[in-house]
Amino acid sequence: MENPKTYRFAFLLLLIALLASFILNLSLGSVTIPFKSSLNILLGSETNESWYYIVWNYRIPKALTAILVGSGLALSGLLMQTLFRNPLAGPFVLGISSGASLGAALLIMGSSIFSGITAFSMVNDVSIAVASSIGSFLVLLAVMAVASKVKDTMALLIIGLMFGSITAAIVSVLSYFSKAEELQQYIFWSFGSVGNLSWSQLLLLFGIILIGVVLSVLSVKALNALLLGENYAKSLGVDLKKARYLVILATGLLAGSVTAFAGPIAFVGLAVPHLARQLFDTTDHKVLVPAVLVYGAILMLLCDTVAQVPNAASVLPINAITSILGAPVVIWLLVRRRTMVF
Repeated sequence: MENPKTYRFAFLLLLIALLASFILNLSLGSVTIPFKSSLNILLGSETNESWYYIVWNYRIPKALTAILVGSGLALSGLLMQTLFRNPLAGPFVLGISSGASLGAALLIMGSSIFSGITAFSMVNDVSIAVASSIGSFLVLLAVMAVASKVKDTMALLIIGLMFGSITAAIVSVLSYFSKAEELQQYIFWSFGSVGNLSWSQLLLLFGIILIGVVLSVLSVKALNALLLGENYAKSLGVDLKKARYLVILATGLLAGSVTAFAGPIAFVGLAVPHLARQLFDTTDHKVLVPAVLVYGAILMLLCDTVAQVPNAASVLPINAITSILGAPVVIWLLVRRRTMVF
């Protein structure tokens, strides 16, 4: 394990990269704003009113959403990989994201199927976020109920995957019977987006993710003990049932809220914990928890910068960009290192 000074230097580099990524995200888009001018806008010394309006009303909320989404997904991925001691586990293995997708699908595609009318007037960003939140919350309650009955963590993982399969199957049935315009709207939502949140929605997302982060910090000791096995954790006095509840609840809040407000975004939760371990070369969650928060934010900011296609009016699906840009990086790091830190 590296010494704390090295970790402080690594965190300093990450924070500098986060600031640079944030300002770069503000600078690029359909209207290119110079990097220096973006910094002046943040400092309140920019005289161009149109640039000032664009940055504060559109780009800053979008960039802050990207930070919250990246941090939430990365931290929930770390929690799941540790709980199940599985490097392939991600924030969606418990079916919570699938529950959010089911809620959105029922709102968008279910109204015309069950009532015979198209309720597009009811479908907007707020109603989709509410429906997705309800869906993820119901699945979270089901997983929590199962967790109280199942002692084996791997059995819980399999049950979570089954919840995901059930909800995905229901969405498939809804898609089969839905109208073309409803199916198209659902597909567009499934692409993911960080640019649709108002300041009030952004504040709500921040509050939920903050609760998830606090629960994760409270679980650091248990997470470190779980890396060496449940029997070892018991010998250290860790209450496994309570620890499992806290981790599942934190993951549900983080992954569920992100999916509700930004759509299902892949790759980030799976890859960022591995990237953080490559940089810090440690399994100590006192280091990994803040590391994945910053790392995830940087990755989402960079992916959003690419997705918004600088100097063009079009916006690419953020869900596709996260995988296209991130997966090769993880493959290269793991091949170069030849061993996976876990």
